[in-house]
Amino acid sequence: MTNPYPLEAREQNLIDFYSHCQLGMTPKKFYAKWDVNHEAIARICSRSVSTVRRWFSRGRNYRHPMPSDLRHLALMDFLLEGFEGIPEELLKKVCFRDRHK
Repeated sequence: MTNPYPLEAREQNLIDFYSHCQLGMTPKKFYAKWDVNHEAIARICSRSVSTVRRWFSRGRNYRHPMPSDLRHLALMDFLLEGFEGIPEELLKKVCFRDRHK
């Protein structure tokens, strides 16, 4: 077992900032902004296609997306908007962690 990284004031402030972050995007806004289908939104949010279809339904079949779904869509929007400006090393660190560690 390794020693955990110490948390200084800077890191504590970042945790506080993140915990109060209102990052979120509705499926309808994401769908209107990007040329995606329900299958792509389902992959982004790790949901079934039928669940995503219910987000776009009306009436009794409608289901609200969870806050985590709104966050996934907002993060994907952020990545799509600015991925060319994000250093490759950082993208790999965030999205392609070595799963064997």
